[in-house]
Amino acid sequence: MRALTNAGSPPVPELFFSPPPRISEPRESFSVVIDGEIASTSSQPRYINVQSTSGSQKGLNMQWVVQLNEVADGLMAKMYRLNQILDYPDPVNHLYTESFWKAGLLPNHPRICLLLSKKFPEHFSKLQLERVDKVALDALLDDAEVHLQNLEPWIQLLLDLMAYREQALRLILDLSSTVITLLPHQNSLILHAFMDLFCSFVRVNLFSEKLPRKMMLQTYNLVHSMARNERDCDFYYRLVQFIDSYDPPLRGLQEDLNFVSPRIGEVLEAVGPIIFLSTDTRKLRNEGFLSPYHPRYPDILTNSAHPMRAQDLANVTSYREWVLLGYLVCPDELLRVTSIDIALVVLKENLILTLFRDEFVLLHEDYQLYVLPRILESKKLAKSGRTKQKEADLEYSVAKQVEKMISEVHEQALYSCDAIHQERRILLKQEIGRMVLFFTDQPSLLAPNIQMVFSALALAQSEVLWYFQHVGIVSSKSKSTRVVPVEIDPSDPTIGFLLDGMDRLCCLVRKYIAAIRGYALSYLSSCASRIRFLLGTPGMVALDLGPNLKGLFQQIVQHLENIPKPQGENISAITCDLSEFRKDWLSILMIVTSSRSSINIRHLEKATVSTGKEGLLSEGNAAYNWSRCVDELELQLSKHGSLKKLYFYHQHLTAVFRNTMFGPEGRPQHCCAWLGVASSFPECASPIVAEEVTKNWSRCKGGFGALETQVPYAQAAFYMNYATRVAVPSAKSPKGPLGFLLPGHESYPENTNSIKMLEAAMQRLTNLCSVLNDMEPICVLNHVFVLREYMRECILGNFRRRLLSLLKTDNDLNRPSIMESLLRRHISIIHLAEQHISMDLTQGIREVLLTEVFAGPQHTGSATEAVCNWYIENIVKDISGAGILFAPIHNCFKSTRPVGGYFAESVTDPRELRAFVRIFGVYGVDRLDRMMKEHTAALLNCIDTSLRSNREILEAVAGSMHSGDRTERDACLKQIVDMDTLIGFCVQAGQALAFDRLLAEAAGTVLEGGAPLIYSLLGGIVKHIPDEIPEKKEIRRVRGVANSMGVGADHDSEWVRSIMEEVGGANDGSWSLLPYLFASFMTSSVWSMTAFNIETGGFNNNIHCLARCINAVITGSEYVRMEREHRQRQSYSNGHVGEALDADIHSRFSAEASIRSSMQLFVKFSSGIVLESWNEMNRAHLVAKLIFLDQLCEISPFLPRSSLEAHVPYTILHSIYGQYYGNTPSTPLALLSSSPRHSPAVSLAHSSPASRPLRGDSTPQYGANDSGYFKGSSSHSQDHHFDADGGSLHGTESMQRNVRRSGPLGYSSSRKVKVPEGSSSERRGPSPLPRFAVSRSGPISYK
Repeated sequence: MRALTNAGSPPVPELFFSPPPRISEPRESFSVVIDGEIASTSSQPRYINVQSTSGSQKGLNMQWVVQLNEVADGLMAKMYRLNQILDYPDPVNHLYTESFWKAGLLPNHPRICLLLSKKFPEHFSKLQLERVDKVALDALLDDAEVHLQNLEPWIQLLLDLMAYREQALRLILDLSSTVITLLPHQNSLILHAFMDLFCSFVRVNLFSEKLPRKMMLQTYNLVHSMARNERDCDFYYRLVQFIDSYDPPLRGLQEDLNFVSPRIGEVLEAVGPIIFLSTDTRKLRNEGFLSPYHPRYPDILTNSAHPMRAQDLANVTSYREWVLLGYLVCPDELLRVTSIDIALVVLKENLILTLFRDEFVLLHEDYQLYVLPRILESKKLAKSGRTKQKEADLEYSVAKQVEKMISEVHEQALYSCDAIHQERRILLKQEIGRMVLFFTDQPSLLAPNIQMVFSALALAQSEVLWYFQHVGIVSSKSKSTRVVPVEIDPSDPTIGFLLDGMDRLCCLVRKYIAAIRGYALSYLSSCASRIRFLLGTPGMVALDLGPNLKGLFQQIVQHLENIPKPQGENISAITCDLSEFRKDWLSILMIVTSSRSSINIRHLEKATVSTGKEGLLSEGNAAYNWSRCVDELELQLSKHGSLKKLYFYHQHLTAVFRNTMFGPEGRPQHCCAWLGVASSFPECASPIVAEEVTKNWSRCKGGFGALETQVPYAQAAFYMNYATRVAVPSAKSPKGPLGFLLPGHESYPENTNSIKMLEAAMQRLTNLCSVLNDMEPICVLNHVFVLREYMRECILGNFRRRLLSLLKTDNDLNRPSIMESLLRRHISIIHLAEQHISMDLTQGIREVLLTEVFAGPQHTGSATEAVCNWYIENIVKDISGAGILFAPIHNCFKSTRPVGGYFAESVTDPRELRAFVRIFGVYGVDRLDRMMKEHTAALLNCIDTSLRSNREILEAVAGSMHSGDRTERDACLKQIVDMDTLIGFCVQAGQALAFDRLLAEAAGTVLEGGAPLIYSLLGGIVKHIPDEIPEKKEIRRVRGVANSMGVGADHDSEWVRSIMEEVGGANDGSWSLLPYLFASFMTSSVWSMTAFNIETGGFNNNIHCLARCINAVITGSEYVRMEREHRQRQSYSNGHVGEALDADIHSRFSAEASIRSSMQLFVKFSSGIVLESWNEMNRAHLVAKLIFLDQLCEISPFLPRSSLEAHVPYTILHSIYGQYYGNTPSTPLALLSSSPRHSPAVSLAHSSPASRPLRGDSTPQYGANDSGYFKGSSSHSQDHHFDADGGSLHGTESMQRNVRRSGPLGYSSSRKVKVPEGSSSERRGPSPLPRFAVSRSGPISYK
């Protein structure tokens, strides 16, 4: 059984496990908690031991509690995902949508599945299912294995829920029975951990009721029996018992938690005063609980009147949840005298009980269904015992009051809850506004009052979440209609003010985080001396602490004394991890609050009370809280101030956001807070659900997060067609046939409100800019601010952040065209603001772009660095294994799966690269070019290493090739080491060459469009640059610039030449063996997996990039070698000018002749290896190698096709391309047939170079815009007629030629210079091309 866990989930603290006393259940298929997740126990199960037996002191481990809380979150995330898949079913009323049955999880046989669910827990064998739906039962039998696999992961979820229930319940009962006190003022840390576990336990089980548990289990057991020879699944009866005991869950919870009910009642009574205080807005305002200064004494800047109560207000949201859940599952605690008022206050201001995210239960309905009957039962018992004891009379009276309260509070909540929260939001708006102003003016007082800031954030967070949780939720008095949706009221401006206030408070905390950390460190340092003093008092000495507890106290003191002192140094540079301190303090608390310990909390208080100071535990708890302000301040800000849960209410956010932006009481500055909320949405993803991790959380369905209206492609096409047909709409309505808004719809009367709101917002922005222009400088804390300049910095800072944020999406790199569009839009907004502000923002934009693009001594160029690194890692190196292939026909790279969020062609298309050039300019092009050169230099170094290490073998290979000794040649070739690895490096170098060529072409296109004169100047200079070896430094620079703009004639060889000149490559004689090394590649096993793809013009494993590498490396190395030899001759000439000039004249021609010779050597020996290794049993590799050699001739300007024709007859190539292009484009060429009739290689037996007629040079033109590879042109070649020997080809010959399908080879005599090679093919003039014109052998057309 597979566990529902995510292997990529973050690690959690390690637990200490040991087997406790076993519960009476079998070992098989039981799930337990291991490393923060629910894991299957098909092997050896492990259980949580809630008792620590190490040491003399016995206590509980707090990590178990934290661990189970994390497991609860994972379980609820899984249940939430299952509910989404099943389209939110209603298993209680057996209501299921059509999407439920089409989800594929349960069999689409409603009659059988519903019967199994309704008859639960009866076994399916007793239901006579064949009478219900015989056809469906037969279909189930046929597909039993498929349904079994579909249901298996979710049945595992039920097992996990059962295991969680047993483990959590055991821990809750043990904590309740062993912890001495759970009062907030005595043991707040243990209390919060215990109650968090309690609430998580209740929520998980309440949420499970929303799952079709009965149907899933019964259906799974049915298909399991069908697939496993009528045998029930092993865990069936245990799960039946579990589900039946929690049907409904509240009944099971009330029974299971009956033993902890008195402790829950004590806790709820203890938190009652804080709840009463939080509801008394007048007292909060008048007494200044949320003010850093006392309202009656404003001259006193520090408010120390209510420090603990202000700190407790941060937890009041948790306290309210404790009350709602506690009295729901422990209803007997409502019979306490003080519990009625506590429950009434909380129930009166809530209508729903949130379980997880946006899942909830109706609060008052559940109280009436499950709490009220228990109260009536208690009332009945008390009434029957009134004559026997006086306590029964009081109990009867209290039960009667509780009954009345539950019956009436529902109606009170319907009419008063909104008003209560409205008043509370107004109070928080005022208090937070004053708090922001105060701490902005007096930031030194922020650190001492940081707990008050957390309380304000927590209260505001609670109110904002309550507002959206209750939108559209109103409990109806009628039993038939339980929920009635209501319209949202977006006119309430307090939400915008609260969001803005929370955002500004968080910004203040982050701004002065160093001061807060310094204050906390100072407090902890002073606390160390106080704790050491308390430990040395006579009372503590007399306690005679055990070695374990005494050692923990000593560790606490050491932790505090080892804290670095912030005096005279940069506090932000201090790194301090206090997690061990907090862990040790929790260990102390678990020991001294345990009834099993000989030393408990009461002994410690009595031992230190005589000092007249704070007790030992009070000091330790305060140190624990302040330690979190040192290394967990961001975590606390996220806990109290994050509004990430609003994502699940995004359908209501849009209306409120629009009102905040354009409403009569809205404030445009509040929109920044809204955007901050949207940025926290990805934090909602649960790591245990893979679909959520990869989800784009920033774009919300319905509009918020995606502020632009996006029309689907089909609708856009229909809209465009309709708009072209109907020039002037005849109807009065501005809507098209399907409700699409036509251009100009804004001018219609019904749409004037939108225009007015936009005009009002624009007017506000104009007024703000006008006011800032006229304002004088202001002084804040000895800092003078010129508001215009400050606003300029804010605008440019926002632009810088926007530039960096739009580089990448949630998945990966953003497309350059999208980057450019968003950047241009942002710049246009800044230009709009520039019209109303008398400052130069355009210059500031240029400075920001230069800073983020140029990587120099004073600039990081972080934007360019990020984008260039992405291209190198993902396109050139393909570290993600996305199957990156260069497609010569399409002139871009392609991938078999997405690279990040897009396929490779979406980010390497010429249009995208031109957008990259326009964004990052020549600095970005140079940076990317430099990074590719560094990568290619490393690959060339590998070639150099291979040449050196295999030099002797290659010399032997060369000798055997020239002598024609095939046996010796094959034996030597087998001795070359790491050939396949070297081929991979060469292919990578070819990919870098191809990508740099695309980049150069894109840069040249942008330069030609933006500065055509400079582009034409470069083109003219390149044509007239003298061909000298060695070239002068100025000429090399000009040639390099032209090559980087795609103006040069041979980009690849010039690029490799520049790399070798920089790193000093090709510096020994082993490079003369380069053609033989490349020729040996033809014996590699790589070719057995190589196939040509006519749709891309390349091979399936990028081997066509090897041809580009071979051409560039041979050419570049020869140029570098000739330059080095020329310098040596100059040094040997000793000043003889004539000899030096003569060497200059011939050096260029000798270099080109040497390159031609090397290339022809490679072709000669490669074709010899290819043709000699072919046989009838092994010919799969032949076609790929021949096409590869033909492509090399197409790429290289030094390799005419006649050099290949001297070794490989063109009839073979004709036949190959004919079969490729004659078949379906996506169908690979099958050459594995044993019949020579279907094999192109059969031409080897019938053709030879000696028997072919002579022809002139017919090499193709290699244009600037050509990718260097074959391109299909089926229609182009059919429209040309040839004149051969003065005669025209018409009639039958022309018809036959026109019927042929053109292939990728186009031949003309306008490009390459014919190089004689000992054959008669140098003859000029008319050639016998009609022989090929009437041939059906292939797609090649000669011009």
